[in-house]
Amino acid sequence: MADASSVTECTYAESPSTDSAFRRLRTLPPGTERDQLRQETICAWLPMAHRLATRFRNRGESMDDLRQVAAMGLVKAVDRYDPFRGKAFETYAVPTVVGELKRHFRDHTWDVHVPRRVQDLRNRVRVARRDLTQTCEGRVPTCVEIAAETGLSEEDVLLGMEALDSYSTLSLDADLPGADDGYSLGDTLGCWDRAMDLAVDREAAKPGLRRLPERERTILYLRYFHDMTQVSIAETLGISQMHVSRLLSQSCEQVRLDALQGAG
Repeated sequence: MADASSVTECTYAESPSTDSAFRRLRTLPPGTERDQLRQETICAWLPMAHRLATRFRNRGESMDDLRQVAAMGLVKAVDRYDPFRGKAFETYAVPTVVGELKRHFRDHTWDVHVPRRVQDLRNRVRVARRDLTQTCEGRVPTCVEIAAETGLSEEDVLLGMEALDSYSTLSLDADLPGADDGYSLGDTLGCWDRAMDLAVDREAAKPGLRRLPERERTILYLRYFHDMTQVSIAETLGISQMHVSRLLSQSCEQVRLDALQGAG
């Protein structure tokens, strides 16, 4: 069974008329003869697929990758083409291959994933901005001018302009624009403050703590805020260490249950 990798190893030749080959493909049963004819037909049209791939060069993808993608589109076209509908194979194959190439750029070459609609807006804004720059004597066209040129709303134009920065991204190690001291983008990022987790826990525990008797609140305060041992707390309150241990366990469990109920 032919695939994109095996197709690229075919010997190129001028594409012969394959009408009869397609008709035979649709009538032959699965087997060696059909597989061979299918491979020969794909090889015959491969130069066309590669020519289509050159339309997308200089867009950040290597030609080898583009040819592979085009070959995948060609394989799909050969497998799906119905010669008995009366249309020439090339009429069906060209949009199939081009669609596969466009899909590749849409799904695999963006550094940040954005919806297809936004990608289309980005392309329209990019083309309009390029054309308007030539007529504006090098001046960057305004959002209003781009909207008038494309027929888009100003909101869609702004969305498309934001997407222009999503196609490729900068490394966090990249120097900041205008910085000459080695200060990088990564240096501008904050780090997670673990005290935030503690603050959330404290807020969740407050209602349960308020409902505890004063002695139990005092024991928790001395244990967890003054870091006193159970023995020291027992001596301070004039009770046994075993009693302190039991009250600590009961109080913590009560506060935990209150916090869970409050979250629910």
